[in-house]
Amino acid sequence: MKSPRVDGDDISAKREELRAYFHQSYDLFESLFELLISDEVFYRQSEPTRHPMIFYFGHTAIFYVNKLVASGALRERINPHFEQLFAVGVDEMTWDAASDTLKWPSIDDVREYRKHVRTMVDELITSMPMSLPITQKDPFWAIWMGIEHERIHIETSSVLHRQMPLQFVRSHKDFPICPIQDVSPQNRLVGFEACDIQLGKGSGDHGLYGWDNEYGEHKAQVKAFQASQYLVSNGEYMEFVLAGGYTTPRWWDEEGLKYLQIRQALCPPFWVLQEDGSYKFRTLSAEIDMPLNWPVEVNALEAEAFCRWKSAQDGEVYRLPTEDEWAVMAQEGGVGEEFFDDTRSNINLAHAASSVPVDTFAHGRLYDVAGNVWQWTQTQMDAFKGFFTHPWYDDFSEPTFDGKHNLIKGGSWISTGNEILRSSRYAFRRHFIQHAGFRYVVGDGETESEKYARIEQMYERWKKRYG
Repeated sequence: MKSPRVDGDDISAKREELRAYFHQSYDLFESLFELLISDEVFYRQSEPTRHPMIFYFGHTAIFYVNKLVASGALRERINPHFEQLFAVGVDEMTWDAASDTLKWPSIDDVREYRKHVRTMVDELITSMPMSLPITQKDPFWAIWMGIEHERIHIETSSVLHRQMPLQFVRSHKDFPICPIQDVSPQNRLVGFEACDIQLGKGSGDHGLYGWDNEYGEHKAQVKAFQASQYLVSNGEYMEFVLAGGYTTPRWWDEEGLKYLQIRQALCPPFWVLQEDGSYKFRTLSAEIDMPLNWPVEVNALEAEAFCRWKSAQDGEVYRLPTEDEWAVMAQEGGVGEEFFDDTRSNINLAHAASSVPVDTFAHGRLYDVAGNVWQWTQTQMDAFKGFFTHPWYDDFSEPTFDGKHNLIKGGSWISTGNEILRSSRYAFRRHFIQHAGFRYVVGDGETESEKYARIEQMYERWKKRYG
């Protein structure tokens, strides 16, 4: 299912549509956790800076309660202890290894809590007074918020599952991987002319749920640029790895060198080094032969290091695209007016629970402008002009306006809901591990002076707002 519209003229039909969307989200999230081989695995950390998996299993359920309380629709909590314990600790803000000292409840107690929340939300969808369109002040907006939040965690939890040691996960019929593997195609640059773009929803909802950072307006003049026809594949990135890319400091900035030191990284996070020096590839629940023609999955620091290395090899200046340049590529590629078209993109779990070859889905002259893996941009997360924080979730966007979070665009094979909207805007710390890769561009883009002027404007705006 795709995210239902918040407008319409048939209230009974809208209730049933929202109810079906809620249950599908709940079911899909829970089926993902069936990849864990036993209840004991729920108490393991697959990533040292994140909580054990039980936290995320409880987190999406308590979120519904907390937001419905904030909206005024819910007067009494279900379990105040759970609703505090599972509330905070999702996007780690430092690289310090988090020694987990919290006392977690039994997994059966959390399962029972999830059942109570499911029943409660279902009853509210059925019984709360509804008028259309649903606005951001309507308690039904809190339910939409809970559903879209859970769909984000379907994706982020799947990343943690891929980081869990293989002996603790199993395959699942709902999550089949693509069987097609081959050599990587030769990449080339495709030119785009200068143009004007306009982003942002203004102050209206446009009939679909949106996170607060999507609102407001942004206009820009995009200079001419060239973009790689394909996402960078495992095969193309392999050249960088075999050339000593991870052991040559000159390709990494200060933040990147810190990442290498802390992680002791010698290759992308989902590559598994073998005794003979070759690499396997980690999917959700298996290690397979390296799919050279699938997109590489790296963080922004790794992507930028590759661009510096490639620039030195070719005598060009390669870099990550900006959010504005991605918008130009999406517009020309016709990836969908509102939702990305999952019939011609590897997205929304419509094709596989993994990437597919980078030359599978054409979008105009490029491939995978949307889908397969998220694409890192060089754009640091910021608010559009006219942005306002939604009072029920004031820590969704604002913490990312810190110059340390880069935007990712386009969605991945497991992106659903709001994530597959062209208007969606998500950002992560540059060292963050996600189903994310990149394409490179050549062009003037944003100059250093323009970059620092923009950052200064952002700082002044938030200083004025918060003192």
